[in-house]
Amino acid sequence: MERSVSTAVVLCLTLSLGLGSSSHAYVLDDREGLGRVFDGIGGLSGGGATSRLLVNYLEPYRSQILDFLFKPNFGASLHILKVEIGGDAQTTDGTEPSHMHYENDENYFRGYEWWLMREAKKRNPNITLIGLPWAFPGWVGHGKNWPYDFPDITAAYVVNWILGAKQYHDLDIQYVGIWNERNYDSKYIKLLRYTLDKNGLETVGIIASDNLWEPIAFSLLLDPELSAAVDVIGAHYPGTTTVLEALETHKRLWSSEDYSTFNDEVGGGCWARILNQNYVNGHMTATISWNLVASYYEELPFGRNGLMTAEEPWSGHYVVEPPIWITAHTTQFSQPGWSYLQTVGHLGQGGSYVALTDGKGNLTVVIETMTHDHSVCIRPPLPPFNVTSQNATFQLKGSFASIKELHVWRSQFNFKTKKPSFFEKLIPVKLLDGSFTLNLAEDEVYTLTTITTGQKGSYPEPPASARFPKVYKDDFSVRNPPFTEAPDFADQTGVFEYHINLTDPGPHVFTLRQVVTQRPVTWATDADQTISVIGDYQWQNLTVTCDVFMESVMTGGVFIAARVNKGGQAVRSALGVFFWVFADGTYKVTNDIVGQTVLAEGQSGTHTYGWFTLSLTVKGQFASGLLNGFPLWQNAVVLTPNNGWAAIGTRSFELAQFDNFAVVAE
Repeated sequence: MERSVSTAVVLCLTLSLGLGSSSHAYVLDDREGLGRVFDGIGGLSGGGATSRLLVNYLEPYRSQILDFLFKPNFGASLHILKVEIGGDAQTTDGTEPSHMHYENDENYFRGYEWWLMREAKKRNPNITLIGLPWAFPGWVGHGKNWPYDFPDITAAYVVNWILGAKQYHDLDIQYVGIWNERNYDSKYIKLLRYTLDKNGLETVGIIASDNLWEPIAFSLLLDPELSAAVDVIGAHYPGTTTVLEALETHKRLWSSEDYSTFNDEVGGGCWARILNQNYVNGHMTATISWNLVASYYEELPFGRNGLMTAEEPWSGHYVVEPPIWITAHTTQFSQPGWSYLQTVGHLGQGGSYVALTDGKGNLTVVIETMTHDHSVCIRPPLPPFNVTSQNATFQLKGSFASIKELHVWRSQFNFKTKKPSFFEKLIPVKLLDGSFTLNLAEDEVYTLTTITTGQKGSYPEPPASARFPKVYKDDFSVRNPPFTEAPDFADQTGVFEYHINLTDPGPHVFTLRQVVTQRPVTWATDADQTISVIGDYQWQNLTVTCDVFMESVMTGGVFIAARVNKGGQAVRSALGVFFWVFADGTYKVTNDIVGQTVLAEGQSGTHTYGWFTLSLTVKGQFASGLLNGFPLWQNAVVLTPNNGWAAIGTRSFELAQFDNFAVVAE
């Protein structure tokens, strides 16, 4: 809805007369050619398990969230979706399952990234899809933590994922990366290019190296064959700058992972600076946010670092955060294939401006005046600079000189009044002799454009926020939606998948099974044990019950746990109350996942290939455990931690099954 007449008059005066004390003029011109081609703005699902809870939202809320992310001219309207090629290992906030757990195993329906790519493509058929591995199953490295020793195996593994995306989901992957934020291997990159081509995937581009500008840029300058294999230089968290060697390659330059900041107003300001200044300072033509949507337990590392927040599938609550609307300032009014003008840059009193055109007469100008104090970027922090209120006069020349009117969208952060407004449509500005003037305050974002299709999409308010249910049960028999993971379980080491015991006519036909049997080629420091957490991190007093089934003779062991206080990259040092039973007929209660601090131990009579029911009760500073309904140990003293998730897991990378999981919390 357009603003009132009185507001319109004030705005018109501001735009045309330029109220304020400091004034600068800027030319937008295409007569001497255009700048680099714009490749788009995107989000990253993965690195790892950052969309884990999204799939468990019920309709209509799940589709609403997806619309805010991907639907054109509605919300973020993303041009790019980058996903993790799951490698069965911890990669920041959890593990994502591989399409090949074992060498002779292929399954292209594991996990939720296939579904997410389909949903994105459904909303935007032109979206660019990218895949990148963070980790690999252990067999790829033949037991070594290095996938390049067997480059033919690694290349075939990655190419199989791309082929599976097309064969089973009709998804065309346009780009693939090497190994996230790890050293690259030139021989492997060349072999990957050869393997792609051999399989009819000549159009799939290679991004390298998803780490720093150097030394990949230098290597491309020295090695023509390597240069021919690489299509895009992708850098992570470049701080809006690039290096001379990268520019000299004449490759497309992308910030292939960026942002990684809490998604409140300050995070929105960070994102605004990045989106403009990545091109102004660093000639980067695509920027991809880590992460796409904060849909993982907030107490895991980098909580709420997504473009929006959707971490409560049990309630349906989600939040459309400021970065969604900051993204819209660019994505709704320019498309991949447009070109930046050469005439872009910094504003005289701080801030920046970019301009893009489709070459057919359309023009979009995006301006940001974010102050350093109110737009702090976590990784890496951008250099400080002063921003003050200013007048900015823009003179359109060349093919844009005849433009008479530009549509206006504005976001005001208003940190002092704490009454921000985002992506607000104002009255169009009339140009006089191709010129207009803006009075720019601190911490604002403007889009001025010839495009008329912009829209601030909305839905009715989602349900109110609510804590995880205090009473929770899952017998793993209801599989709707049919994803391979059980709802709300967040695997931190290992992979827990739905399993059907076809030969078991009894009560345990449908189970949850830990399936990773070899330590993966890791990206983060996984625990030596496997673990999947669930529930409310604030839980203190609770009872966890689960049926367990060990499949590893003699060396096997499983646990249920309460008050688990760490996950993600810190899972190796997780504390809590861990109730273990082992295949050798013993049990142990420990205060840590490693098993060093023993609270109780003894004989249990447990063994492989038999079902046992474990029950763990923690109340105050005491814990007790039941085996098959009978007390096995009582009143173990628990001094720390005071709260945390419930969990299940195994002693090592081994097969084990779980059924009839239940939690009752106070």
